[in-house]
Amino acid sequence: MVEFKFTAQRLNGQNISGSLSAVSASEGKKKIQKLAEKNKLEINTIQRKSTYLYRVRKGDEKPIRGEQKAYSKKEVEEALSRLGYKVLSVNRKLLDFQRKPPTTEIVTFVKISAELLDQKLPYSEVLTLLINDTPNPALKNTLKEINNDLKKGADSEVTFLKYQGVFGKFTAYMLGLASKSGNMTEIYMATAKFLERRQEFRKSLRSALITPAITMFVLFLAVLFYVGYIFPETAKLFIRFGIELPPMTAFTLKFSDFLIGNPLLISAVLFIPPIVLALYIKTKNGRLFYDKYMLKMPVIGSLIHKTLIEVFCRVFYTLYHGSAESIEPIRIAAEAAGNTYFESRIKQVAIPMMLKKGVGMTEAFEVSGVFTETALSRFHSGEESGTIKNTALMLANYYESETVYRLKNLIEIIQVIIAMVIMVVMIALTLVSAETATVRPQNPGMGSTTIELENNIG
Repeated sequence: MVEFKFTAQRLNGQNISGSLSAVSASEGKKKIQKLAEKNKLEINTIQRKSTYLYRVRKGDEKPIRGEQKAYSKKEVEEALSRLGYKVLSVNRKLLDFQRKPPTTEIVTFVKISAELLDQKLPYSEVLTLLINDTPNPALKNTLKEINNDLKKGADSEVTFLKYQGVFGKFTAYMLGLASKSGNMTEIYMATAKFLERRQEFRKSLRSALITPAITMFVLFLAVLFYVGYIFPETAKLFIRFGIELPPMTAFTLKFSDFLIGNPLLISAVLFIPPIVLALYIKTKNGRLFYDKYMLKMPVIGSLIHKTLIEVFCRVFYTLYHGSAESIEPIRIAAEAAGNTYFESRIKQVAIPMMLKKGVGMTEAFEVSGVFTETALSRFHSGEESGTIKNTALMLANYYESETVYRLKNLIEIIQVIIAMVIMVVMIALTLVSAETATVRPQNPGMGSTTIELENNIG
């Protein structure tokens, strides 16, 4: 997120100032311009928050180096002077690029915060401890800025949402909400659990899908290299001597000639479809189609579907406080699931039915078509008995246990299938090579040629 501060003047001559954040510099300036047009303001200055490198000294101590984000060089100098430092130098950082912290760092921060809050430690002290102990520079600087904003009395939800580029939209929302709620520890623990489960599921999904896909791709390249380069060098020796090739050798050689003769066609078939699919997925409709198809994939689709319901139930359990305030928890839980199709069905079908037609939660979920029969049955029981919140937690724990168990079994099955495919390919290559080794010239008078040929093959 990019932060801006601006000063402007009203028509009556009154000077005002304000600040806002945006995902990019161009969008931030557009927001300021729209704000000026709407309120009939004349913009005087626009300052973008940047990172400044400073070098200071206190008394006769050794000079200290550091960095600080601010809207101007003067702002940094004044802040350091108020702290009793003699400013030696302040310069804007030329290359102000900070990589997003790894997910593991975010999970660690949320989890440790939850544990410290559970020990009744004040949140300001929790932030101070984690700022000192966080090794990742991007996360450390973000926590410093959040701590400074909160000390100035800034709204916690607005403050955390400014850094959704670091934490992610859902995590930033939950952490901001926690500071304003009466159950801060519970929300932090639920967010930590959510992040851990999402990280664990993605890791397992990579093992189940991505690793086998890479293995198969490398195997394909190895076979392509053998068939397209190594095998023809040997097989064409027989053609020079007019030797009739056996069936498998002849077929493999024809296939090799096809590969060598059509490199552009082969490259187009291999690379264009994945590139087109990746570009299509980046569009709104493409992402919706992709997420919908993922839920319908054989075997793995069921696991993804149940994991989405687990995440939805876990977040809903954390935020739900009563039937009168159920819409907002449902909306946030749908966004947290991370699947655009699942989210759109709840937000565009279920929620409007509850608001406009006054139907119950279970009936609206059933019409959305993204909940399993088990989930609908349990929600119906919870709605009738008034235990919908505990029902959501029970469903989350149930689907967590089921998906973890089934995913482990799926990974084992896929590993066996990959091993069998590799074995079949190796056997096929061995048979072709063995058949090639049995080739002999038909003319008995070509003894020296036979010996030379066998020496070349050997």
